[in-house]
Amino acid sequence: MASNTALDSTAYPLSFALTPSTTARAEAERDEILADPGFGKHFTDHMVTIDWTVDQGWHDARVTPYGPLQLDPASSVLHYGQEIFEGLKAYRHADGSVWTFRPEKNAERMQRSAARLALPQLSVEDFVQSIKQMIAVDGDWVPSAPETSLYLRPFMIANESFLGVRAAHRVGYYVIASPAGAYFADGVAPVKIWLSTDYSRAGRGGTGAAKCGGNYAASLLPQMQAYDNGCAQVLFLDGETGTHIDELGGMNVFFVHGTDRLVTPRLTGSILEGVTRDSIMQLARDRGMTVEEREVTVDEWRDGIASGEITEVFACGTAAVVTPIGQLKGKGFEIGDADAPAGEITLALRQELTDIQYGRLPDRHGWLTRLDA
Repeated sequence: MASNTALDSTAYPLSFALTPSTTARAEAERDEILADPGFGKHFTDHMVTIDWTVDQGWHDARVTPYGPLQLDPASSVLHYGQEIFEGLKAYRHADGSVWTFRPEKNAERMQRSAARLALPQLSVEDFVQSIKQMIAVDGDWVPSAPETSLYLRPFMIANESFLGVRAAHRVGYYVIASPAGAYFADGVAPVKIWLSTDYSRAGRGGTGAAKCGGNYAASLLPQMQAYDNGCAQVLFLDGETGTHIDELGGMNVFFVHGTDRLVTPRLTGSILEGVTRDSIMQLARDRGMTVEEREVTVDEWRDGIASGEITEVFACGTAAVVTPIGQLKGKGFEIGDADAPAGEITLALRQELTDIQYGRLPDRHGWLTRLDA
Protein backbone atom coordinates (compact mmCIF):
# COMPACT_ATOMS: atom_id res chain seq x y z
CA MET A 1 0.00 0.00 0.00
CA ALA A 2 1.06 3.59 -0.58
CA SER A 3 2.40 5.59 2.33
CA ASN A 4 0.67 8.88 3.07
CA THR A 5 3.85 10.39 4.50
CA ALA A 6 5.71 10.20 1.18
CA LEU A 7 5.27 12.18 -2.03
CA ASP A 8 2.07 10.56 -3.17
CA SER A 9 0.51 11.48 -6.49
CA THR A 10 -0.25 9.73 -9.74
CA ALA A 11 2.55 9.04 -12.19
CA TYR A 12 0.77 11.27 -14.70
CA PRO A 13 -1.20 14.51 -14.41
CA LEU A 14 -4.73 14.16 -13.13
CA SER A 15 -7.67 14.78 -15.47
CA PHE A 16 -10.48 16.94 -14.12
CA ALA A 17 -14.16 16.26 -14.78
CA LEU A 18 -16.53 19.26 -14.82
CA THR A 19 -20.07 19.46 -13.48
CA PRO A 20 -21.25 23.03 -14.16
CA SER A 21 -23.36 24.74 -11.54
CA THR A 22 -27.03 25.15 -12.40
CA THR A 23 -27.39 27.95 -9.85
CA ALA A 24 -24.43 30.15 -10.84
CA ARG A 25 -24.95 33.81 -10.01
CA ALA A 26 -26.12 36.06 -12.81
CA GLU A 27 -23.68 38.64 -14.13
CA ALA A 28 -25.49 41.50 -12.41
CA GLU A 29 -25.38 39.77 -9.01
CA ARG A 30 -21.70 38.88 -9.45
CA ASP A 31 -20.84 42.45 -10.43
CA GLU A 32 -22.63 43.75 -7.33
CA ILE A 33 -20.52 41.44 -5.13
CA LEU A 34 -17.29 42.39 -6.91
CA ALA A 35 -18.01 46.08 -6.36
CA ASP A 36 -17.54 45.57 -2.60
CA PRO A 37 -16.27 42.03 -1.94
CA GLY A 38 -14.63 42.49 1.46
CA PHE A 39 -12.47 39.48 2.34
CA GLY A 40 -13.63 35.90 2.74
CA LYS A 41 -17.34 36.80 2.72
CA HIS A 42 -18.43 35.69 -0.75
CA PHE A 43 -17.49 32.57 -2.70
CA THR A 44 -17.51 31.67 -6.36
CA ASP A 45 -19.87 29.22 -8.04
CA HIS A 46 -17.56 26.19 -8.18
CA MET A 47 -14.99 24.25 -6.19
CA VAL A 48 -12.31 21.63 -6.90
CA THR A 49 -12.22 18.23 -5.22
CA ILE A 50 -9.60 15.48 -5.47
CA ASP A 51 -9.89 12.26 -3.46
CA TRP A 52 -7.07 10.21 -1.98
CA THR A 53 -7.08 6.76 -0.42
CA VAL A 54 -4.21 4.68 0.83
CA ASP A 55 -4.96 2.06 -1.86
CA GLN A 56 -5.67 4.26 -4.89
CA GLY A 57 -3.60 7.37 -4.25
CA TRP A 58 -4.97 10.61 -5.76
CA HIS A 59 -7.99 10.09 -8.02
CA ASP A 60 -11.41 11.40 -9.10
CA ALA A 61 -10.35 15.01 -9.71
CA ARG A 62 -13.37 17.15 -10.45
CA VAL A 63 -14.82 20.65 -10.58
CA THR A 64 -18.30 20.79 -9.09
CA PRO A 65 -20.81 23.38 -7.91
CA TYR A 66 -19.76 25.11 -4.68
CA GLY A 67 -21.59 23.59 -1.75
CA PRO A 68 -21.42 21.94 1.67
CA LEU A 69 -19.13 19.01 2.33
CA GLN A 70 -20.75 15.83 3.59
CA LEU A 71 -18.70 14.63 6.56
CA ASP A 72 -19.36 11.74 8.87
CA PRO A 73 -19.39 12.84 12.54
CA ALA A 74 -16.47 10.46 13.07
CA SER A 75 -14.31 12.07 10.36
CA SER A 76 -10.71 12.22 11.58
CA VAL A 77 -10.32 15.93 10.87
CA LEU A 78 -13.03 16.75 13.43
CA HIS A 79 -11.30 14.87 16.24
CA TYR A 80 -7.57 15.00 15.56
CA GLY A 81 -7.15 18.18 13.46
CA GLN A 82 -5.40 16.46 10.56
CA GLU A 83 -5.69 19.26 8.00
CA ILE A 84 -3.62 21.85 6.14
CA PHE A 85 -4.31 24.76 3.81
CA GLU A 86 -2.74 27.34 1.52
CA GLY A 87 -3.56 30.85 0.36
CA LEU A 88 -2.71 32.60 -2.89
CA LYS A 89 -4.34 35.10 -5.24
CA ALA A 90 -5.40 35.46 -8.85
CA TYR A 91 -4.76 38.92 -10.32
CA ARG A 92 -6.41 40.51 -13.35
CA HIS A 93 -3.93 42.43 -15.49
CA ALA A 94 -4.74 45.51 -17.54
CA ASP A 95 -5.27 43.44 -20.72
CA GLY A 96 -7.88 41.28 -18.94
CA SER A 97 -5.64 38.21 -18.51
CA VAL A 98 -5.51 36.37 -15.16
CA TRP A 99 -2.29 35.45 -13.38
CA THR A 100 -1.10 34.12 -10.05
CA PHE A 101 2.13 34.61 -8.13
CA ARG A 102 4.67 31.82 -7.49
CA PRO A 103 2.08 29.02 -7.12
CA GLU A 104 4.80 26.38 -7.16
CA LYS A 105 6.07 27.81 -3.85
CA ASN A 106 2.62 27.35 -2.31
CA ALA A 107 2.50 23.82 -3.71
CA GLU A 108 5.90 22.98 -2.23
CA ARG A 109 4.94 24.43 1.14
CA MET A 110 1.74 22.41 1.09
CA GLN A 111 3.84 19.30 0.50
CA ARG A 112 5.96 20.15 3.55
CA SER A 113 2.85 20.81 5.61
CA ALA A 114 1.39 17.50 4.45
CA ALA A 115 4.52 15.61 5.47
CA ARG A 116 4.41 17.16 8.95
CA LEU A 117 0.71 16.37 9.42
CA ALA A 118 1.07 12.81 8.02
CA LEU A 119 -1.06 13.64 4.99
CA PRO A 120 -0.43 12.63 1.35
CA GLN A 121 1.49 15.07 -0.81
CA LEU A 122 -0.14 16.41 -3.96
CA SER A 123 2.28 17.05 -6.82
CA VAL A 124 3.19 20.61 -7.74
CA GLU A 125 1.78 20.04 -11.24
CA ASP A 126 -1.60 18.84 -9.94
CA PHE A 127 -1.74 21.68 -7.39
CA VAL A 128 -1.20 24.31 -10.10
CA GLN A 129 -3.63 22.54 -12.42
CA SER A 130 -6.32 22.59 -9.72
CA ILE A 131 -5.98 26.40 -9.57
CA LYS A 132 -6.19 26.67 -13.36
CA GLN A 133 -9.33 24.54 -13.35
CA MET A 134 -10.97 26.95 -10.91
CA ILE A 135 -10.18 29.93 -13.14
CA ALA A 136 -11.37 28.06 -16.24
CA VAL A 137 -14.91 28.00 -14.83
CA ASP A 138 -14.93 30.96 -12.42
CA GLY A 139 -12.51 33.37 -14.10
CA ASP A 140 -15.23 36.03 -14.31
CA TRP A 141 -15.00 36.26 -10.50
CA VAL A 142 -11.52 37.81 -10.68
CA PRO A 143 -12.17 41.51 -10.03
CA SER A 144 -10.53 44.27 -12.03
CA ALA A 145 -10.60 47.24 -9.63
CA PRO A 146 -7.21 48.44 -8.33
CA GLU A 147 -5.60 46.25 -5.66
CA THR A 148 -8.41 43.66 -5.76
CA SER A 149 -7.95 39.95 -6.44
CA LEU A 150 -9.54 36.52 -6.23
CA TYR A 151 -8.26 34.78 -3.11
CA LEU A 152 -7.68 31.05 -3.66
CA ARG A 153 -7.87 28.65 -0.73
CA PRO A 154 -6.60 25.09 -1.38
CA PHE A 155 -6.99 22.82 1.65
CA MET A 156 -6.69 19.18 2.60
CA ILE A 157 -8.58 17.29 5.30
CA ALA A 158 -8.62 13.76 6.69
CA ASN A 159 -12.19 12.65 5.99
CA GLU A 160 -11.93 8.99 6.99
CA SER A 161 -14.58 7.89 9.51
CA PHE A 162 -12.35 6.45 12.19
CA LEU A 163 -11.84 7.18 15.89
CA GLY A 164 -8.23 6.20 16.40
CA VAL A 165 -5.03 8.15 16.68
CA ARG A 166 -3.28 7.31 13.42
CA ALA A 167 -2.84 8.91 10.01
CA ALA A 168 -6.05 8.78 8.01
CA HIS A 169 -6.44 6.36 5.11
CA ARG A 170 -8.84 8.66 3.25
CA VAL A 171 -8.25 12.34 2.49
CA GLY A 172 -9.88 15.08 0.44
CA TYR A 173 -8.19 18.01 -1.28
CA TYR A 174 -10.32 21.03 -2.17
CA VAL A 175 -10.01 24.50 -3.69
CA ILE A 176 -12.48 27.30 -3.05
CA ALA A 177 -12.20 30.94 -4.12
CA SER A 178 -13.35 34.26 -2.70
CA PRO A 179 -13.10 37.74 -4.27
CA ALA A 180 -11.03 40.11 -2.13
CA GLY A 181 -11.18 43.89 -1.98
CA ALA A 182 -8.26 46.23 -1.46
CA TYR A 183 -6.70 45.53 1.96
CA PHE A 184 -5.88 49.20 2.55
CA ALA A 185 -8.88 50.92 0.96
CA ASP A 186 -7.80 54.35 2.24
CA GLY A 187 -4.06 53.97 1.65
CA VAL A 188 -1.33 51.98 3.36
CA ALA A 189 -1.28 52.89 7.04
CA PRO A 190 0.97 51.69 9.91
CA VAL A 191 -0.58 49.47 12.57
CA LYS A 192 0.01 48.84 16.26
CA ILE A 193 0.81 45.28 17.32
CA TRP A 194 0.68 43.56 20.70
CA LEU A 195 3.51 41.46 22.13
CA SER A 196 2.19 38.23 23.62
CA THR A 197 4.20 37.10 26.65
CA ASP A 198 1.59 34.69 27.98
CA TYR A 199 1.29 32.47 24.91
CA SER A 200 3.53 30.99 22.21
CA ARG A 201 2.49 30.35 18.64
CA ALA A 202 4.56 27.17 18.31
CA GLY A 203 7.27 25.18 20.03
CA ARG A 204 10.40 23.31 19.04
CA GLY A 205 9.52 20.25 16.98
CA GLY A 206 5.90 21.38 16.68
CA THR A 207 3.86 22.42 13.67
CA GLY A 208 4.93 26.07 13.45
CA ALA A 209 6.44 25.67 9.97
CA ALA A 210 3.30 23.94 8.68
CA LYS A 211 0.28 25.89 7.49
CA CYS A 212 -2.34 24.11 9.57
CA GLY A 213 -5.44 25.36 11.31
CA GLY A 214 -4.24 24.47 14.80
CA ASN A 215 -1.56 27.16 14.65
CA TYR A 216 -4.16 29.78 13.86
CA ALA A 217 -6.60 28.51 16.47
CA ALA A 218 -3.85 28.86 19.08
CA SER A 219 -3.37 32.49 18.05
CA LEU A 220 -6.99 33.57 18.48
CA LEU A 221 -6.96 34.16 22.24
CA PRO A 222 -3.79 36.32 22.17
CA GLN A 223 -5.24 38.05 19.11
CA MET A 224 -8.26 38.98 21.23
CA GLN A 225 -5.83 40.40 23.81
CA ALA A 226 -4.29 42.49 21.02
CA TYR A 227 -7.69 43.92 20.14
CA ASP A 228 -8.37 44.65 23.81
CA ASN A 229 -5.16 46.69 23.89
CA GLY A 230 -5.97 48.67 20.75
CA CYS A 231 -3.72 46.64 18.45
CA ALA A 232 -4.42 45.12 15.05
CA GLN A 233 -2.16 42.06 15.33
CA VAL A 234 -0.32 39.92 17.88
CA LEU A 235 3.43 39.22 17.83
CA PHE A 236 4.82 35.96 19.23
CA LEU A 237 8.19 35.15 20.77
CA ASP A 238 10.01 31.84 20.48
CA GLY A 239 8.58 29.08 22.65
CA GLU A 240 11.90 28.04 24.18
CA THR A 241 13.43 31.21 25.62
CA GLY A 242 10.65 33.76 25.20
CA THR A 243 13.19 36.34 24.03
CA HIS A 244 13.46 35.99 20.25
CA ILE A 245 10.84 37.28 17.83
CA ASP A 246 9.08 34.59 15.80
CA GLU A 247 6.27 36.09 13.73
CA LEU A 248 2.86 37.69 13.90
CA GLY A 249 -0.28 35.59 14.05
CA GLY A 250 -0.35 35.37 10.28
CA MET A 251 2.58 37.38 8.92
CA ASN A 252 6.38 37.46 8.91
CA VAL A 253 8.19 40.53 10.28
CA PHE A 254 11.07 42.63 8.89
CA PHE A 255 13.34 45.36 10.27
CA VAL A 256 14.97 48.03 8.09
CA HIS A 257 18.37 49.17 9.38
CA GLY A 258 19.39 52.52 7.93
CA THR A 259 18.79 52.50 4.19
CA ASP A 260 20.69 49.43 3.07
CA ARG A 261 20.06 46.51 5.46
CA LEU A 262 17.01 44.30 5.95
CA VAL A 263 16.76 41.89 8.90
CA THR A 264 14.17 39.16 9.51
CA PRO A 265 13.99 36.31 12.04
CA ARG A 266 15.64 33.17 10.70
CA LEU A 267 13.55 30.10 10.00
CA THR A 268 13.72 27.86 13.05
CA GLY A 269 11.06 25.26 12.33
CA SER A 270 8.48 27.25 14.28
CA ILE A 271 8.18 30.11 11.76
CA LEU A 272 6.08 29.77 8.61
CA GLU A 273 8.19 30.09 5.47
CA GLY A 274 6.18 32.82 3.72
CA VAL A 275 6.14 33.16 -0.05
CA THR A 276 5.83 36.93 0.34
CA ARG A 277 8.73 36.84 2.83
CA ASP A 278 10.97 35.11 0.31
CA SER A 279 9.94 37.53 -2.45
CA ILE A 280 10.59 40.62 -0.32
CA MET A 281 14.09 39.37 0.48
CA GLN A 282 14.83 38.89 -3.23
CA LEU A 283 13.55 42.36 -4.14
CA ALA A 284 15.66 43.88 -1.36
CA ARG A 285 18.76 42.11 -2.67
CA ASP A 286 17.93 43.38 -6.17
CA ARG A 287 18.09 46.90 -4.71
CA GLY A 288 21.57 46.23 -3.35
CA MET A 289 20.43 45.84 0.23
CA THR A 290 22.08 43.38 2.61
CA VAL A 291 19.53 40.82 3.83
CA GLU A 292 20.10 39.06 7.15
CA GLU A 293 18.16 36.11 8.54
CA ARG A 294 19.01 35.85 12.23
CA GLU A 295 17.65 35.99 15.75
CA VAL A 296 16.09 39.32 16.72
CA THR A 297 15.17 40.23 20.31
CA VAL A 298 12.67 42.71 21.68
CA ASP A 299 15.58 44.54 23.33
CA GLU A 300 17.25 44.97 19.94
CA TRP A 301 13.99 46.37 18.56
CA ARG A 302 13.68 48.81 21.48
CA ASP A 303 17.33 49.91 21.33
CA GLY A 304 17.32 50.14 17.55
CA ILE A 305 14.32 52.45 17.47
CA ALA A 306 15.75 54.59 20.28
CA SER A 307 19.12 55.00 18.54
CA GLY A 308 17.72 55.40 15.04
CA GLU A 309 19.51 52.26 13.85
CA ILE A 310 16.16 50.61 13.03
CA THR A 311 14.38 53.02 10.73
CA GLU A 312 11.34 51.01 9.66
CA VAL A 313 9.46 47.85 10.71
CA PHE A 314 6.90 45.99 8.62
CA ALA A 315 5.07 42.68 8.34
CA CYS A 316 4.22 40.75 5.19
CA GLY A 317 1.85 38.04 4.04
CA THR A 318 -0.46 37.06 1.20
CA ALA A 319 -3.52 39.04 2.28
CA ALA A 320 -2.02 42.47 3.05
CA VAL A 321 1.23 41.96 1.08
CA VAL A 322 3.19 44.47 3.23
CA THR A 323 1.88 46.16 6.38
CA PRO A 324 3.90 48.94 8.07
CA ILE A 325 4.27 48.57 11.85
CA GLY A 326 4.20 51.87 13.72
CA GLN A 327 4.31 50.65 17.30
CA LEU A 328 4.87 47.53 19.40
CA LYS A 329 2.93 47.47 22.67
CA GLY A 330 3.33 45.09 25.59
CA LYS A 331 2.67 44.91 29.30
CA GLY A 332 4.02 48.20 30.61
CA PHE A 333 5.92 49.37 27.54
CA GLU A 334 5.64 50.83 24.03
CA ILE A 335 8.22 50.82 21.24
CA GLY A 336 7.91 53.21 18.31
CA ASP A 337 5.40 55.87 17.38
CA ALA A 338 1.82 54.93 16.55
CA ASP A 339 1.44 58.14 14.52
CA ALA A 340 4.61 57.76 12.46
CA PRO A 341 4.07 57.50 8.69
CA ALA A 342 4.86 54.38 6.72
CA GLY A 343 8.55 54.06 5.86
CA GLU A 344 9.95 54.85 2.44
CA ILE A 345 11.59 51.45 1.91
CA THR A 346 8.51 49.64 3.23
CA LEU A 347 6.27 51.41 0.72
CA ALA A 348 8.75 50.99 -2.11
CA LEU A 349 9.06 47.24 -1.60
CA ARG A 350 5.30 46.89 -1.34
CA GLN A 351 4.75 48.91 -4.50
CA GLU A 352 7.34 46.94 -6.45
CA LEU A 353 5.91 43.60 -5.40
CA THR A 354 2.31 44.52 -6.20
CA ASP A 355 3.38 46.07 -9.51
CA ILE A 356 4.90 42.72 -10.48
CA GLN A 357 1.81 40.81 -9.32
CA TYR A 358 -0.55 43.03 -11.32
CA GLY A 359 1.67 43.11 -14.41
CA ARG A 360 2.66 46.76 -14.08
CA LEU A 361 6.37 45.89 -13.92
CA PRO A 362 8.34 43.24 -15.83
CA ASP A 363 8.44 39.82 -14.17
CA ARG A 364 12.22 39.51 -14.21
CA HIS A 365 12.29 36.48 -11.86
CA GLY A 366 9.63 34.44 -13.68
CA TRP A 367 7.31 34.53 -10.69
CA LEU A 368 4.00 34.83 -12.55
CA THR A 369 1.92 31.96 -13.93
CA ARG A 370 -0.94 32.65 -16.32
CA LEU A 371 -4.15 30.91 -15.27
CA ASP A 372 -6.55 31.61 -18.10
CA ALA A 373 -4.49 30.25 -20.99
